[in-house]
Amino acid sequence: MTPFRVHIDRNGGLLASRVRTASSLWARFRGLMGRAALEPGEGLWFPGDTSIHMLFMRFPIDAVFLAPEQRAAPASARQPSADHWRVVAIRADLRPWTGVVWYVRGARGCLELESGAAAAAGLQVGDQVVFRTPTAG
Repeated sequence: MTPFRVHIDRNGGLLASRVRTASSLWARFRGLMGRAALEPGEGLWFPGDTSIHMLFMRFPIDAVFLAPEQRAAPASARQPSADHWRVVAIRADLRPWTGVVWYVRGARGCLELESGAAAAAGLQVGDQVVFRTPTAG
């Protein structure tokens, strides 16, 4: 699957430049386990996840929990857009082995980023983020 970018709608800031989707059962199970680190701008998207654990992880991460955002559209197309999301929770600097995030109410996915990425981008709960493919404007 092609990596995508995540922008903060409020200020146009770039939250992550290379996000991959954990779409298979194996990719979702493995997640970031076994990796030495995330590179700056790198992330992993877990669609549908409302909780995560840090078992077998070797480095801290930020976990951003998202819900689909209802966008203004013609009455015939009032469905949540697959590329616009609202931040419902941010769990910063989750430590390896000890960090656990139980069920996050309202979340429909989790974006895992390098530790400090959410704060560095100025991300806040309630912000809207946009997923864009590299060729999209």
